[in-house]
Amino acid sequence: MELEMKKRSLGQHGPELTVIGFGAWAIGGPWIYGWGKVDDRESVQAIHSALDSGINWIDTAAAYGLGHSEEVVGKAIKGMKHRPFIATKCGLVPDGKGNVYRNSRPESIRKEAEESLRRLGTDCIDLYQIHWDDASVPYEESWGTMVRLKEEGKIRHIGLCNYTAAMMERCRKIHPIQSLQPPYSMLTREVENETLPYCLKHNIGVVVYSPMQSGLLTGRFELRKLAPDDWRHKYHWFQESHLSKALKLVEDLRPVAEKHKRSVGHLAIQWVLRQSAVTSAIVGARRVEQVDENTGAAKDLPAGVMDEVTGILEKHFPS
Repeated sequence: MELEMKKRSLGQHGPELTVIGFGAWAIGGPWIYGWGKVDDRESVQAIHSALDSGINWIDTAAAYGLGHSEEVVGKAIKGMKHRPFIATKCGLVPDGKGNVYRNSRPESIRKEAEESLRRLGTDCIDLYQIHWDDASVPYEESWGTMVRLKEEGKIRHIGLCNYTAAMMERCRKIHPIQSLQPPYSMLTREVENETLPYCLKHNIGVVVYSPMQSGLLTGRFELRKLAPDDWRHKYHWFQESHLSKALKLVEDLRPVAEKHKRSVGHLAIQWVLRQSAVTSAIVGARRVEQVDENTGAAKDLPAGVMDEVTGILEKHFPS
């Protein structure tokens, strides 16, 4: 039975999204930015559990597992009478050598859109986003292609990921931007300076990814449990001295979490949701138990808790 979860509007006249979205990056399986092997059956169960818990939207991308994530999402939602809101992305394409590269040329965006529609088993994508900016293609050209796909009825809403305020300004002159998807967490705060204020000013919805810094801020992270091919081995936050500093922050947050019968991960998610510009936080999961843990973060904490959390954060990582 689907439960109720708090919702916020995605930009101006946008859909109502739950404050937590199901992130399907990790269920894509092995690729250059993969999280190790996955069990597709468990992934489908995790998606169903998320929807049963009240989450009403899923974020995926053509790049995740080089199409596999979209295939798993398509399998999970097949036959549903009331489908969740699906967001996916284009602009990162395989190079045939195990890597991906940025390609936002009109013909590539169109080709990717058709492939995503097929894998997801739908005739219209709810939210289509350019994954990363491609400096070799004028932003107006790639964004114009997104606009035309929307006009053709293949996309309901169009958005951007990882774009700066200056990049968005160029696109916005062509057509309104429904949403932006940037990284945002206690440890990744660059968007606070210009990006979030810009989105708030121009009614652009914001769905943030990695609010728990790819698992580092869950309160349960153990480096030894990472699969050998997990991309996080190459990420600076999972290397010294960054790792020790982050884990010390987690330990100092733990008493606050325990006092309110929450996890450190809940504090991390609520911390990004405290921002008025943020519509929803994308939280990944590969198993049902992870979904069960994550959805508890949607419940508001008592007044003053986030001030306490921010105070602890500032001692470790001054803004």
